[in-house]
Amino acid sequence: MINILYIHGFNSSPQSMKAELSRHYFQQHHPEITFYCPQIATSPNAAIDQLDAIIASEPNAKWLLMGSSLGGYFATYLAEKYQLKAVLINPAVKPYELLEDYIGPQINPYTQERYQVKRQHISDLKALEQVKISKNNYLVMVQTGDEVLDYQQAVEKYHQCQLKISQGGDHSFVNYAATLDDTASFFNLTLTLAK
Repeated sequence: MINILYIHGFNSSPQSMKAELSRHYFQQHHPEITFYCPQIATSPNAAIDQLDAIIASEPNAKWLLMGSSLGGYFATYLAEKYQLKAVLINPAVKPYELLEDYIGPQINPYTQERYQVKRQHISDLKALEQVKISKNNYLVMVQTGDEVLDYQQAVEKYHQCQLKISQGGDHSFVNYAATLDDTASFFNLTLTLAK
């Protein structure tokens, strides 16, 4: 049994474009795979507890990770903890620095949930940072036009991993659908078409 756990980014949701495109792609080309994309809790520790629980719910499955932006940071933590393969899309490398600008009330534009980014969340994120990276476990895709994150931080952190650097683009990852064959290939998935 193969499961994919897709982890969306900050203030995002399973209804985001990349999550929807990923879900559709795997349903169409790999119907044998179960695709998980939960609405992630708003605090880092609650998010990790939630993701840990999902993985623990099927201990005999082969888990594969996908993470976008802050989800890429969480995916890195989980990939190192469980030694799993992960595809990271415009991953956040130092989200604890970025979130300084978001401390206070927030509204998720997808779910309309109101919540607080607290100073404690900054320390919690810092505690999840992975310094040692298992180089064979990652495919990292970045676009140089990312207006939210400095793509060079990801290039530096994951320099020993498989890296795909696209010129231009933006944080949403322009032409994302075209990358999904690369994701499936990295995961060593054999192409099957749903009838």
